[in-house]
Amino acid sequence: MTRELKALTSMRGLAAWAVVLFHVRLSIAGLPPAAEAVLAKGYLAVDFFFLLSGFVIWLSASEVLRDEGVRAVPRFLQRRVARIWPLHLFMLGCAVLLALVLLATGRAAAQFPWDELPLHLLLLQNWGFTDALSWNDPAWSISCELAAYLMFPLLVVSVDWRRVPSVVVVSAVVGLLVALHLLYRLYGAASLGDAIPRLGVVRCTLEFAAGTGIGALWLRWRAHGRGIALAAALLGLALLMAAALGALPETLAVPAGFAALLLALALSAGRAGNVLEVAPLHYLGEISYATYLGHFLLWFVFKLVLVGPSGMIGWPLLALYLLLVLASSVVLYHLVERPAQRWVNRLALPRPRAAAI
Repeated sequence: MTRELKALTSMRGLAAWAVVLFHVRLSIAGLPPAAEAVLAKGYLAVDFFFLLSGFVIWLSASEVLRDEGVRAVPRFLQRRVARIWPLHLFMLGCAVLLALVLLATGRAAAQFPWDELPLHLLLLQNWGFTDALSWNDPAWSISCELAAYLMFPLLVVSVDWRRVPSVVVVSAVVGLLVALHLLYRLYGAASLGDAIPRLGVVRCTLEFAAGTGIGALWLRWRAHGRGIALAAALLGLALLMAAALGALPETLAVPAGFAALLLALALSAGRAGNVLEVAPLHYLGEISYATYLGHFLLWFVFKLVLVGPSGMIGWPLLALYLLLVLASSVVLYHLVERPAQRWVNRLALPRPRAAAI
């Protein structure tokens, strides 16, 4: 198993906080329009998550699946389910309690459709069965991640990036991201945030698959990657700037820009003076899943209790909310996420007897 690239863990934390600020931006009184425009793009952090997920899982699990074949699949899926499902279930339970309180006090609870609850329990809510996000909105991406995890063993069977020339790997990554853009265009969606219940799984699986290719390139170039890292960083920033200026469509330029930046960050990880590897940022990355899944319902309750009829909050209340997000992330990580993950991973599973993949 490849050692942890701490800079990428830190980036996961920063991306999670970009999503937090995206969800609260319209309620911040006095927020300058330029700042609001920047925060309005926070939903794109999910695309970095998907690419990073494919990158990390390719490095950590592809060789085991390839070497052990079908016998390794149950254990792989167990570890992935242990990573995402327990905290999701806990937050869904909190949402159920909140919905019951709203019903008991005679308030509207349109955010919590009871007929869709079984889909959320099984993490199937964003597989095209619903028309809108509900319950704990950020969990849509976790539903899509589950689809990517189920796809991953098939990807390992189909492609061994180690045996493919680098130019072909790069072409495959580009092809996957171009295919994503074309599918959005075919659907009539101009933004990656459009039609999430319909396009979320496609968005996730294609970016996840592209991330596996980035992982393969990092393995090849990590020993002599300074020049490549600089070129990838410049390319990534140029693509993101082109998207921001409207010179290239978001659905093409943003995933491609993030893919280039992911490669650049990975190639730069571990080098002296990398600010992304300082302990506080790394810890934010470690608790980022709790931040991501926990902040939305906390914001829902925060607005019910502390926000007035205007729906706007000043800087003191914003600071209080952000501190609560940080504190709740620490608690959820240490008292729910990690203990539940260890418990699920300890469960014994039958291992099928079959020939290697």
